[in-house]
Amino acid sequence: MVRLFILFAILGVVSCEKETKEQTVGQEHHKPNIVLILADDMGWSDLGCYGSEIKTPVLDSLAYHGLRFTQFYNTSKCFPSRAALLTGLYAQQVGAGRTWKNPWINTTTIAASLKKAGYLTWMSGKHHGVDVPTDMGFDKYYGLLSGAANQFNPGNQRPGEAKPARKRVRPFYVDGKRYEPYTPDSTYYSTDAFTNAALQWINASEQETKPFFLYLSYTAPHDPLMAWPEDIAKYRGQYKEGYEVIRTKRFAKQKELGVIPKDFKLPSPTYTPWESLSEAKKDEEDLKMSIYAAMIDRMDYNIGLVMNALRRQKKLKNTIVLFLSDNGGSAEVVTIPGDGNIGTVGQWTSLGADWSNVCNTPFRMYKNNSYEGGINTPAIVSWPQMHQKGSVNTTFYGHFIDMFPTLLDIAGHSYPTSKEILPLEGHSFEKVVVATSENSELMADRALFFEWADGAAMREGNWKIVRKETTDQWQLYNLAEDGGETHNLAKEMPEKVAKMNMQFKAWQTRVNTTHNDKAL
Repeated sequence: MVRLFILFAILGVVSCEKETKEQTVGQEHHKPNIVLILADDMGWSDLGCYGSEIKTPVLDSLAYHGLRFTQFYNTSKCFPSRAALLTGLYAQQVGAGRTWKNPWINTTTIAASLKKAGYLTWMSGKHHGVDVPTDMGFDKYYGLLSGAANQFNPGNQRPGEAKPARKRVRPFYVDGKRYEPYTPDSTYYSTDAFTNAALQWINASEQETKPFFLYLSYTAPHDPLMAWPEDIAKYRGQYKEGYEVIRTKRFAKQKELGVIPKDFKLPSPTYTPWESLSEAKKDEEDLKMSIYAAMIDRMDYNIGLVMNALRRQKKLKNTIVLFLSDNGGSAEVVTIPGDGNIGTVGQWTSLGADWSNVCNTPFRMYKNNSYEGGINTPAIVSWPQMHQKGSVNTTFYGHFIDMFPTLLDIAGHSYPTSKEILPLEGHSFEKVVVATSENSELMADRALFFEWADGAAMREGNWKIVRKETTDQWQLYNLAEDGGETHNLAKEMPEKVAKMNMQFKAWQTRVNTTHNDKAL
């Protein structure tokens, strides 16, 4: 009942339309606070406002009072996306195109620039690099420095519990101190802990007149699939309908919401026929998806706690909130011996390709691929300065590299000029965010490039070439007519493919760095 009461309170305040004039006195002419939220390995259709059955009322409210994009891109992989997001450059340019194990080069960060603009800068959550965020412009940092970790205990075994399932020891930062391993108390859960750190900074700065930049980088719903039992219980049994039923329902809801056109062609499914599974396997699949849903549910609730704290401080109306995912739903399966209790501290469990096919509805493929299912992220922007509140932008296409210049424009600050750093690759979409429906200024068609592992792609206007292997056997799609990438036009338009291939190779040559000689 306590959580339900808090949730109602949150939903009553997420909409900045509901704030009173008294709450915004002295705020109108200040630089806006910025809250940038990143999910980890979350599929395009995993939020209610993008078609899901998962309960995400806070993010849905932000979307319905803000702006949703349907064509916003990451890199299809965790660490290159994070590098592109913070630097405004392609990951290949900063040395993060193939590995997270090198310091970033040729660059500065959003945090460093906003700090010079007078912002307090905070980061909580996963970084996935070797550079410590407090050396990159963040005043404060709490969280996981490198890759995936146990959601309940990233450290050593605690008395009375199972041995924590983990890939390896991960470095953690708490109050400026490095822990390796980090063994928290038994109340720890990653999503809650990352939020609590952010709330501490927000509450401590209540009387501060400076604006703040909060980068809240969750590990949910990345594996290992782990969640609080009460959250899992909310979804248990719901997914016994099977892959096909859930995917079909999401697809229908997406059309109703207007995030895909009515004539969108759904790609052929890649999941195992549900009826071919044993009852025991169906129950296990239901459990896995229930845990995954619970992780997203808990993340949404925690985002609501941040919104509620800002409302209490009368700062919500002068805050822009942005939400993204670092890549599509993941088909990766990690096998680590454990105690067998799925969803708990002692068992590392992955979602797998079958449910990930559903999570990425209505697109093809998953994380690590350059098809839309790997690189297209749900993208929400909520800000009182916006005129198109509650709208869905289906024409603009952007990229993580665009976030840096956009936030600089919003903060009224310029990018530094230096021989040591490269000029920004991204383009500001601030005008897209604040434009009226009658005078919407969209950026001209520009080329975007993608390359991770054996996947690669290029988009220019509505045209996209994409491949799975490191050859020149490109596929060609017209995304305006075929967003599901179901009809390959490469043989029909070889000249178009050849021209785009030349552009891709020129980009490869231009952005390559010496760091990329080092493999994962």
